[in-house]
Amino acid sequence: MRKRLRKTLIVLILLLSIGYLLPEMFMMPVDGATSKSYAQNSFWFYPWGKSVTHKGVDIFARKGTLIHSATPGIVVYKGQISRGGNVVLVLGPKWQLHYYAHLDGISIGWLQPVSHASMIGTVGTTGNAQGKPPHLHYAIRRMIPFPWKADKGPQGWKKMFYVNPVPLLNN
Repeated sequence: MRKRLRKTLIVLILLLSIGYLLPEMFMMPVDGATSKSYAQNSFWFYPWGKSVTHKGVDIFARKGTLIHSATPGIVVYKGQISRGGNVVLVLGPKWQLHYYAHLDGISIGWLQPVSHASMIGTVGTTGNAQGKPPHLHYAIRRMIPFPWKADKGPQGWKKMFYVNPVPLLNN
């Protein structure tokens, strides 16, 4: 029993290490988008509707524009939620969750591996984006928080769970 537990722990530590050490190899998720397609200061913007603070960035494009995975990873959720509408959640390098929301359509399967070439879906206005210009809400959530990233102010403690995608999008 101890041998089995020990092997399981070794495999778990190895998987965690590999996931954390993989390079991000980040890419703009929306076809044809540039730094002018999103507001440079929209991450952690307050006040922001029912969610209080905007925990990602909205990348504006025509409805139906292709969305690709920003990083390699695996799809851990695809479906619908009230605020996000049609959403896809990809577990990527460094054990970060990449959240794609307001999709018009989803074209990827659950537990499917993804790369930059993988089409996740298309830009839309689902969820609380109805009646607004079509866009992709893109956010990156850490599974392992960094307490030194917390801010003062509304929901500031939650910031340690999120990555600002703007510097990555600007590269």
